[in-house]
Amino acid sequence: MTSPADARLWRTAAAGPETVIAWQRAGMTPAEAVRWHELGVAPHDAARRHLVGERPHRVPWFARLTAPSPAETPAPAWAETMRRLLRAGVPADVARAYADARWDGGEAENWARRRVDQGDARVFRALGFTAEEAARIRLSAVEVMAAWWGAVPLEEVAAWCAAGFAPGEAAGQRAAGVTAEQADVIRALSG
Repeated sequence: MTSPADARLWRTAAAGPETVIAWQRAGMTPAEAVRWHELGVAPHDAARRHLVGERPHRVPWFARLTAPSPAETPAPAWAETMRRLLRAGVPADVARAYADARWDGGEAENWARRRVDQGDARVFRALGFTAEEAARIRLSAVEVMAAWWGAVPLEEVAAWCAAGFAPGEAAGQRAAGVTAEQADVIRALSG
């Protein structure tokens, strides 16, 4: 808990320490927990519903009568992505970023488990990096692109960078006749 005001809100939602931890892992704020509590939703159900993007709000009785049951409505792709990533042990905040950006759960899993920002992951993937290589770089995708700008052709950046070369070194090696395919061999051996 970060402040006395937050602690009061958690207490208003009748939350114990284990419930607060579950709600925080789900990315819920104390105010959202209070709203779920006021609606009579059980803590574990509130966390589950929050993770798939549902927000606490009252639904008029007539709308409840005419709305299809949850079993009848197909789960959106982002909910499937959230489920897959959460089952893979990805923290809720990281999983949510990938789901909100409309990643497929299968494509996102390796990137999200390594905590690569989803925006950076798209750029790194387009450049030809693997999730493991991108996580080792410890730079944002924009920083990598800026550093490598003009040093080697764009399609060769991943091979040279993952092989351990700095931009200037890679440019020098290319000038000396070393090819990107040879850098790829070094990349494979160093991985």
